[in-house]
Amino acid sequence: MTPHASQLAPSPAARINALITPREHGAWGLLLVPLATGGAVGLLKGGNFLSLLILTIAAIALFWLRTPVESWFGSGALRAQTAEERHQVAVTIFPLVGVSVFALALLFWNSRNRELLLLGAIAAIAFISQILLRKFSRRERILSQVVGTLGLTITATAAYYVVTGELNREAWALGMANFLFAVNQVHFVQLRIHSARLNGWTEKFERGRSFLLGEVLLIAALILAWRFRLLPWLAAAAFLPLLFRGTAWFLEKQKSLVVRRLGWTELAYAIFFGICLVAGFHLGR
Repeated sequence: MTPHASQLAPSPAARINALITPREHGAWGLLLVPLATGGAVGLLKGGNFLSLLILTIAAIALFWLRTPVESWFGSGALRAQTAEERHQVAVTIFPLVGVSVFALALLFWNSRNRELLLLGAIAAIAFISQILLRKFSRRERILSQVVGTLGLTITATAAYYVVTGELNREAWALGMANFLFAVNQVHFVQLRIHSARLNGWTEKFERGRSFLLGEVLLIAALILAWRFRLLPWLAAAAFLPLLFRGTAWFLEKQKSLVVRRLGWTELAYAIFFGICLVAGFHLGR
């Protein structure tokens, strides 16, 4: 092996870390922000914090579990190949399974929170569909990510439910709002990554027409949600910074893309959105 090739090859420790640690860092925000918003709205309604804490532990363990399981079966980007790699993946899987089973057992204790089975089924179908889309159609990357976000953002509905004990219209509205936000984020990030070298309105419009259409559809969905009293108008207003950010990009001059900075910026948008969404639901009651 040449020195240049050895420099490019990942170290064994880095490879094992990639096999057992979720690589999609943005997905942490797509998981935790909805969970926090649903839980916060429920707590402001006078709900139970302990149930939210247990659900959070279960959600993190199950989310983390996905990467080593995919590495074990080879359905993800990497596959455990050597005996050492399979050992490290296995010793990661078993504790995560134990934590998630224990947390779920507490949530379902004494026949409580049975509607979580429905929400869990929705999340499972979304993740299985995402895996199938990745496996059979690499060109459908955005679609697979959008489907995957449904499994993550349903935690908003789940958090509200375990905190309040109610799976009502407000619970589903929280999940819907977080899903719409996440879809816009996924689409925008992919647009930025694949349009880093474009310059000028004409080139950006040619590449980003589907994103602009998505912006229009998002506005229409928010108006309908407000009209039919699914979202308070203050909660719908939480989307305004996101809509402004997306439209303003088409008018910006060309500048270098720093993916890490883009990730942190989108995380900041997500946190600000979460705060505004909670305030909108609480004040809009």
